[in-house]
Amino acid sequence: MKATEQTFQQIERSIRKISEKFPTSDEATQMTDIHIRVTQESGELMAFDDDDNELNRCVVEQWIDNKDDDFYEEITSVLRKCLEKQKELIEQMSILKPYSFVLEDDDKESIAELYVVDDNIVIIDPNLMEGLDKDLDDFLDKLLAD
Repeated sequence: MKATEQTFQQIERSIRKISEKFPTSDEATQMTDIHIRVTQESGELMAFDDDDNELNRCVVEQWIDNKDDDFYEEITSVLRKCLEKQKELIEQMSILKPYSFVLEDDDKESIAELYVVDDNIVIIDPNLMEGLDKDLDDFLDKLLAD
């Protein structure tokens, strides 16, 4: 499934609405993570804080009735791209650091950590790291052979 421009716009609008719940201030006072739940049947994307208070809800039309077995794997990279695109907005939210955006299924089971906001930690999309182990092993073998 390739995400459409409309899908990206719907997710980015949702992220902006979440950030509005935590306006920028000089001193962050709230401590929470942002839990994103996506319902595969309805295409609904919901965001909650640690106390299960709803922060935002929207429907991503492209995801309605999606029956793909790897649905959550596919949307993980889409969500990460949207979060990365709005990095400045996200990192200015008045939440005590470190905090993260976590993807969960309907049963509130964690699927993936999408984005961590901390001065010292960065999560790299696994697709960028694909094949790195083999490349490093090949490099080491060649180095040792010389």
